[in-house]
Amino acid sequence: MTLPSTILILTVDVNDAKVVREVLSDSDVGAFTVEWLTTLSDTLNRLRQGRIAAILLDPFLTDSQGIETFEKLVTAVPHIPIVILIGAGYGEIAKHALQRGAQDYLEKNHIGSYLLPRAVRNVIVRREIETALFLERERAQITLNSIGDAVISVDMIGNIAFLNQVAEKTTGWTHAEAIGRPLDEIFRIIDEDTHAPAIAPLALAIRENAPVSLQVNGVLIRRDGMESAIEASAAPIHDLEGTIAGGVMIYRDITESRLLKRKMAHLAHHDVLTNLPNRLLLKDRITQAIAMAHRRNRRLAILFLDLDRFKYINDSLGHTVGDELLQQVAERLSAAVRESDTVSRQGGDEFVILLPDVEHVDDAAVRSEGIINRIATPYKIGERDLYITASIGISVYPDNGSDAETLIKYADTAMYCAKSGGRNNYQFFVQDMDDQNVARQSFESSLRQALDKEQFILQYQPKVILKTGEIIGAEALIRWQHPQWGLVPPDSFIPIAEEIGLIVSIGQWVLRHACRQLRTWRDAGGHPICVSVNVSASEFRGQHFLADVRAILAETRIEPHCLELELTESVLMESVESTDVVLRELKSMGVRLAIDDFGTGYSSLSYLSQFPIDVLKIDQSFVREIAVHPGNATIISAVVGMGKGFEHQVIAEGVETQEQAEFLQSRDCAQGQGYYFSRPVNANEFAQLLGTTLPH
Repeated sequence: MTLPSTILILTVDVNDAKVVREVLSDSDVGAFTVEWLTTLSDTLNRLRQGRIAAILLDPFLTDSQGIETFEKLVTAVPHIPIVILIGAGYGEIAKHALQRGAQDYLEKNHIGSYLLPRAVRNVIVRREIETALFLERERAQITLNSIGDAVISVDMIGNIAFLNQVAEKTTGWTHAEAIGRPLDEIFRIIDEDTHAPAIAPLALAIRENAPVSLQVNGVLIRRDGMESAIEASAAPIHDLEGTIAGGVMIYRDITESRLLKRKMAHLAHHDVLTNLPNRLLLKDRITQAIAMAHRRNRRLAILFLDLDRFKYINDSLGHTVGDELLQQVAERLSAAVRESDTVSRQGGDEFVILLPDVEHVDDAAVRSEGIINRIATPYKIGERDLYITASIGISVYPDNGSDAETLIKYADTAMYCAKSGGRNNYQFFVQDMDDQNVARQSFESSLRQALDKEQFILQYQPKVILKTGEIIGAEALIRWQHPQWGLVPPDSFIPIAEEIGLIVSIGQWVLRHACRQLRTWRDAGGHPICVSVNVSASEFRGQHFLADVRAILAETRIEPHCLELELTESVLMESVESTDVVLRELKSMGVRLAIDDFGTGYSSLSYLSQFPIDVLKIDQSFVREIAVHPGNATIISAVVGMGKGFEHQVIAEGVETQEQAEFLQSRDCAQGQGYYFSRPVNANEFAQLLGTTLPH
């Protein structure tokens, strides 16, 4: 059971103590125990036990006299209400005690009246109210200091009345420093866009007597000058009569969220890799430029730029190198245009440039020529010097169209014509290009579906010993069997397959099907031969090329020495160090290696002697014109001699006549391939040729 609270009487006067006890016992003050003490020291000891509701103090005790008694007591227990009991003539002591914190005083000649219970009752109730208010205020302050938002309140004239801890941190002012200072001194905000001073919502709420929010992109200037973006709301505070007594404002730091929002908005309109405007932003700018050009009766030009053979670099050297190359190209393009122009990345290696004010059409040609020259300058990426060129298509407003989509489309069409014209040049759009573009798109679409629809087939051209006519191998040659167009030769679709990124998939298909066919011939008891497959630059430089070769050999159970991979000189010499690594890995598998079209490219004999090459194939252009150009005979003799010196086999391509075959034999060329022996035939026809002797 909780003991009742105690009222403590401190006096040396026995009668006073008796009267006080009797009066309080007969009153309705409450359920209190009354204790009587006569010394200050005993009182201080008793106070340590707690549960004292009030103290009635006669300041003249046996061990302490006068105002000092009160001062010692109030210092020890400032939270307990004290009523001074004072004799006549000691009014100054009572007044001084009231100034120092006493709750009330009562002259001793009145302690027997109703005044004593009323005084005790008042001080106890007042203390209870003060305690409740303190707890409420403490609870509110703890709550306000615990939330994540900043809180500031002001009085009715706009001076600071309260700051919570978050507000202290964001303003740089402590609560103690800020109290009583004007709001605009503590809470300084500016408009983020104009940097002009902005009205604090708290001041506005008091002025308009209504809740308000921050009306601008507000930035709070901290005491030390640091800035932070904020959002805020405020409301007035009213007293019991409805009069404005001040206001309160809540705000939060939104610097990070505002930066994130702007970053997201930027990303929505810019390319991540190059930070250039993307399709969406470009289209908007073109639309605005068209409106401006229409009002001024001016022209604008769209340049659609595509990097030549970028995919080969990206596939062979990796996406990291490709990305860095694109970034450097973007920097060069940005440096090549005016501030009013727009350079945009459309995706991949495609860029579009808006020239919003073109006085003469020739200006677009001059700008394109300058861009092409700038792009063609070597790029330093790591330890590599890379070379790349660009093809540009140009469309002009209003000549070629009146909206962004049409102008971009026609510039794209002109760019394809620039590529068809040899790359590294520019072309203006003309109307008949559109028909060509439709045909090209139809061709590309059909080509993309050819693998899935199993429209590719392989034909095989025999390789023979010139002296005996014995078939010793076959070259696998891809053909496209289109349902409407018939048999499409590789020269018609291989270059486009390279441009649109299909060449690696097609190359894998050829390698796998050639090895499968060889396995079929071997299982049927056919004469053992070697099958050769052409390897494109993109395949050879691809990250998975070696793994693909291993997997296909394992899948088809072909002896590695029965597979011959043909590569051109240009592929081998492009990156000598990496080429040597791949070639030696292939040789370690047991695969044979041949240089196709030998003599048409640039080769370093020192590197050829180091590469683990098995076969040199004399290009058919030398064989075809033996009789017309005597110098070709010298070249053929030199190649045969070189092959013997390097211990390479030598085979001549494009042998079409008996005279050519006899000439090659006379120059000690042991092997040949061409229409004289057999055109490329399907797998069944080739199987019938195996074991036979061809013309020799």
